[in-house]
Amino acid sequence: MSAEYATFGLAPATRAGGLLPGGDYQVHRDFVDFVVDGRPLLHRLSDLDAVSPLASDVPPSLFTAQVRGLLLEAGAPLPAGRFIVYGCPECEDLACGAVTAVIEPDGEDVIWRDFAWQTDTHADLELNGYHGIGPFRFRGTEYRTALAALLDGRAPGARRRVLLIGARVAQLARLAAALRTIGVGADIAQNADRVPADELRAYGAVVFGRSVRPGERDAVRRAFTTAGVDVPCVDGLAPAVPLLVAQTEQALDRGAPGQRRLTDLTALPAAAEFGVTSSCRVRLTAYRVDRLSRTHARDLFDAVLEPGRHRVPLDAAAVRGEAYVVARTAGTVLVTAVGRR
Repeated sequence: MSAEYATFGLAPATRAGGLLPGGDYQVHRDFVDFVVDGRPLLHRLSDLDAVSPLASDVPPSLFTAQVRGLLLEAGAPLPAGRFIVYGCPECEDLACGAVTAVIEPDGEDVIWRDFAWQTDTHADLELNGYHGIGPFRFRGTEYRTALAALLDGRAPGARRRVLLIGARVAQLARLAAALRTIGVGADIAQNADRVPADELRAYGAVVFGRSVRPGERDAVRRAFTTAGVDVPCVDGLAPAVPLLVAQTEQALDRGAPGQRRLTDLTALPAAAEFGVTSSCRVRLTAYRVDRLSRTHARDLFDAVLEPGRHRVPLDAAAVRGEAYVVARTAGTVLVTAVGRR
């Protein structure tokens, strides 16, 4: 098979979890994505909510088996030499649908070809093939070196635990319960003074309650610096659990800025503006805190958008007073306060 060479790499990625209006939720998943010619392969698949088989929250033996398969050291799990490239983020059932491809050697090179959407053991390329994707020819040394790094423990590790700092235990307990619901571990403390350095290095983010004073926040940051770890710190915008969960998901996003589907988000009472790097579904939700400290949530927008800059008008009643907007795709969550002119 003749094909131009494509570069192959791996990068940490996240399928963002969250609490959605109406009581639904989606699970947080950390995984390693495939990067082809400098761009995440997942972004070439329009509006696909999926993760690669290289998920960091699966048992090590299963993770190793997936890597060995991609290295062609084991047989393909599906007929005709097909491998699962992306699957359901909630389970491992092929019936939910998966992107598969033939992965085969060609001398020293490795070929990925015949991408298709598959829901049973056989793929119908005519009906469900991704005809505009691939084939990709990877140099064998580059391909095997990238995957072997996962087996050697040199890939970025997931830190799915969050440290919640504050004195209002009831509010933090609700937040911790919500984070655990979507698969993110959470611990509560008033400070980090006596937390061992090994434990601090296990956290992927710190969330400060609104009652934590600036000096106390600085002390927590110093404790992490002393432990030799740099973690994002989240200042809670409002006592609204879904909003705090969204802020935490934004902080846990380990992807490089250039590999995120949402690049930025700003909001004024009239409209929200944001950038999209690849075709994807974007949802906007407003959270408003009234004078009695009650939180009101409203879905504002839900559509598949093409790459570029977008401006979405906002309902003035939904963002009146103290208000915030959450923009969400399958892999990115951004939160911003609604500014005032």
